[in-house]
Amino acid sequence: MTDTPALPDLTAYDGVLFDLDGVLTPTAEVHMRAWKEMFDELFAAWKIEPAYTDRDYFEYVDGKKRYDGVASLLRSRDVEVPWGDPSDDPSEDTVCGVGNRKNAVFSRILRAEGIAPYPGSVALLDVLQAAGIPIAVVSSSKNAVEVLEAAGLRERFPVVMDGVVAERDHLASKPAPDVFAEGARMLGVDPARSVAVEDALSGVQSAVAAGYAVVVGVNRGAGADDLAGAGASVVVDDLAAFVD
Repeated sequence: MTDTPALPDLTAYDGVLFDLDGVLTPTAEVHMRAWKEMFDELFAAWKIEPAYTDRDYFEYVDGKKRYDGVASLLRSRDVEVPWGDPSDDPSEDTVCGVGNRKNAVFSRILRAEGIAPYPGSVALLDVLQAAGIPIAVVSSSKNAVEVLEAAGLRERFPVVMDGVVAERDHLASKPAPDVFAEGARMLGVDPARSVAVEDALSGVQSAVAAGYAVVVGVNRGAGADDLAGAGASVVVDDLAAFVD
């Protein structure tokens, strides 16, 4: 379950800040499906090679703001298109247009299938809330509130530092420290006495750069060794590992 024999007691810290997709809810899987569907169609239409793979998701897209992920992935194939504007129609061949195209696919899947949180994650939230530990969500997604509501978790989180806030306040994407630093500020805690929980390599790097006391890596596919290499203090397969 974990690479470290003794897991830290998360109730001993001032706050615990969670990534959303892949940590609290399996929306990372929905995002992966949406990115793959969109990029498969785009690569075929633009005759881009090599083909898009799941590894591309983890290396170039996972944890980043949507448009940054698009730009990073296209750059990996030596493809440059105008950045455009967030208001671009999904049909437009701009970074923003392509990102909005992916978001339309994601929303369609979420509406059709819904989302249920990971039971182990809910169990940990119960423990933290019973102990009075402040909690927050730190997500790059602009869909964070929609996903939290769909999963029945919205009322648990008074603080949601998401892609909407990041765009409004011009915060740099993970792996920069900006979003985790801002999440701690919004929650009113010191990162040096708090915990960050992430499943993305860029997210782990972001929390480390923001100076968190403990960075928990949740291995949902990025790889335990890679998460540890990115700076995770401990790596688990599921947050149930922290619940007695």
